[in-house]
Amino acid sequence: MFRASFCFAVVLLWTSLWSCQHVPLSLCPSVSLSLCPLSLCPSAKRFSRRVHCLLFSGTPLVTLGLVHFLVNICIYVFIYAPVCLCSGMNAAVRAAVRMGLYVGAKVYFIHEGYQGMVDGGNNIIEATWESVSSMLQVGGTVIGSARCKEFRTHEGRLRAALNLVQREITNICVIGGDGSLTGANLFREEWSGLLQELKQQGQIDDEAVRNNSILHIVGMVGSIDNDFCGTDMTIGTDSALHRIIEVVDAIMTTAQSHQRTFVLEVMGRHCGYLALVSALACGADWVFIPEMPPEDGWEDSMCQKLSENRADKKRLNIMIVAEGAIDRHNKAITADNIKELVVSRLGFDTRVTILGHVQRGGTPSAFDRILASRMGVEAVLALLEASADTPACVVSLVGNQAVRLPLMECVQMTQEVQKAMDEKKFEEAVRLRGRYGVFSVTNFNVAVLNVGAPAGMNAAVRSAVDGFEGLYKGKIKEITWGDVGGWTGQGGSLLGTKRTLPGKHLDKIAEQMKLHKINALMVIGGFEAYMGLLELAKARDAHEALCVPMIMVPATVSNNIPGSDLSIGSDTALNAITHTCDRIKQSASGTKRRVFIIETMGGYCGYLATVGGLAAGADSVYIYEEPFDIRDLQANVEHLTEKMKTSIQRGIVLNENCNENFSTDFMYQLYSEEGRGVFDCRKNILGHMQQGGAPSPFDRNFSTKIAAKAMQWITRSLKESFKGGRVFANSEDTACLLGMRRRALVFQPVSHLQEETDFVHRIPKEQWWLKLRPLMKILAKYKTSYDVSDSGQLEHVSRVRPKESHTSAAI
Repeated sequence: MFRASFCFAVVLLWTSLWSCQHVPLSLCPSVSLSLCPLSLCPSAKRFSRRVHCLLFSGTPLVTLGLVHFLVNICIYVFIYAPVCLCSGMNAAVRAAVRMGLYVGAKVYFIHEGYQGMVDGGNNIIEATWESVSSMLQVGGTVIGSARCKEFRTHEGRLRAALNLVQREITNICVIGGDGSLTGANLFREEWSGLLQELKQQGQIDDEAVRNNSILHIVGMVGSIDNDFCGTDMTIGTDSALHRIIEVVDAIMTTAQSHQRTFVLEVMGRHCGYLALVSALACGADWVFIPEMPPEDGWEDSMCQKLSENRADKKRLNIMIVAEGAIDRHNKAITADNIKELVVSRLGFDTRVTILGHVQRGGTPSAFDRILASRMGVEAVLALLEASADTPACVVSLVGNQAVRLPLMECVQMTQEVQKAMDEKKFEEAVRLRGRYGVFSVTNFNVAVLNVGAPAGMNAAVRSAVDGFEGLYKGKIKEITWGDVGGWTGQGGSLLGTKRTLPGKHLDKIAEQMKLHKINALMVIGGFEAYMGLLELAKARDAHEALCVPMIMVPATVSNNIPGSDLSIGSDTALNAITHTCDRIKQSASGTKRRVFIIETMGGYCGYLATVGGLAAGADSVYIYEEPFDIRDLQANVEHLTEKMKTSIQRGIVLNENCNENFSTDFMYQLYSEEGRGVFDCRKNILGHMQQGGAPSPFDRNFSTKIAAKAMQWITRSLKESFKGGRVFANSEDTACLLGMRRRALVFQPVSHLQEETDFVHRIPKEQWWLKLRPLMKILAKYKTSYDVSDSGQLEHVSRVRPKESHTSAAI
């Protein structure tokens, strides 16, 4: 019923396009529900010939989701200065190109950024599906970037406008920083005047002016500095953090051996994000960032801190400085200055390491690939939904949600940060960048235990040994500040972890908590931890010692915890899957027509398979949450066979419990037999390598932040429940799970989450990432529908961070 009405809307819209060049998507309510190719709609076939004739001979460009008939979208990567290059841009280009082709648009590359736009010619070429294949794992940008002084001039922008009008390009996706995005907005504002000027010069006629009267701009922020206001993360930042942390982890071994002090300089001329986050991720002793210069006399404080650490038998010191670090008087603080100070005052063996452009290169991380893919698709949807009155917008990430914000609002707010720094209003600069938490000191005892498979838990513990089993056996020891030094970068669980549930040992657990005077409990773990906390909360009536504040921090590679979109450890596992898939594909670089079947972990939860498949560019992903039968497998084999006419290697990813009967061996045998003579097949079971290795920068910082928020909640709960000289907490809201929900960290009573849980299969009943599966299929050239009912509406940049409440915490 929906598809038939949709086709009717297409015909009506076509009749209006004779007199109107642009029809906003919002004018057709049925269109906003989903996007799918015309060929998927059986009732559309009788209209296809008519529409085809109205357009021109050849392949029709009309699709159900394409209201801008014959729209040309120009995808180009522009970097205002060469130093702004970052990893992940190719994933954004790939997603934007394929989404544009999916909805029937013509898509163009502009090579060499604005320079290519000004020069025209062979710099502006039409993109094809194959032209963006095998580029997910490549750093930088395959279509080039260049500095362009001509575009700063009116004459240069006039030439650029002519080159676009000649190809009827009126929609542009820009990937870059605030400089390139500001230039694009200026170009848009001048567009009408530029067309009139070209008309007066006789280079275009009235029809060209009418057909190209409106220029739409959508931006995606690509910058390793993460210095753009309005988005939590920019494309390239996470990959840059990977490069930094890899270097720091390597340096720490030599520093540990030789008792050395290392001063690391990272990029960030006007933004200290890389320095601050990498310092948190590696447990640095000191950090210098431009937004928050140290107070006068910082030299004495720093030297005292380093001396105290050495006195505590710490064998190494790490200091991280942003290249734009300054003091309160706007005087530069350099790595060499810090080295000279440490050597002259303390006599420590000190070395300086400047990372430089290492931070811009390398293979994009899984996070950047997924972020860029989501942003690329959202940018194309924003162009399709734009009207004549829609301002230039930028696609941003807030929490876990893709949002659209007015471009110039974000640019102006970004510029306000620099203005505040120039005027020495550093508190204002910090407020515009974000908020720093204030922690109070208490004398309560908090028990911390890990439950479940190890998944980068140590960074959270840094802020009972052997889980619940250790708790009831009395394996409880006090943890001091020095005990957890260096834990952030360690994989696994240094406290030890077991999957034992507390159910049979509640009496002993209550006894041990009373004996050791435990006033609060923090549980870090996966589904076992969640079930264990439920058991403890239900046992409060029978055991008064359990009437203390309890909170759970989700940590599992499977990301199957109800109440949280993300879990500690899942990003590290995704990077392991992504990089392994890269290596597997590379192993067949000299072999044409090969299919790899890869099995991931996750139990019945298909998060790792789906998101890992999206990051690795998988052709199909089989998961338990999306049932399939032999007919689906047959269709996939036929689809894959058709695609194998090219020389691109393909991959199939499946979850370990995707189907009781269709196992990895069955898939391997099926594809091997059906692909005989067309492609050969190989299988790989990744296994426990997904749980090992050093935690990713995202996991290190996410776990640090979420554990800090949990401790703040415990502190507040202890104060509220401390009465009559003791702690007594037995209400539902004192046994909570702290999880990421869309845009914020939310404290949720575990008792309320039971209705959202499928206990048989150990997964949430609703999972946000399932909405990414159509996106993955589109990028793999499947004919499918894409739900845009949650498509981001244009919002406004908030200049004041949301206030925290007892139930939520802003990140």
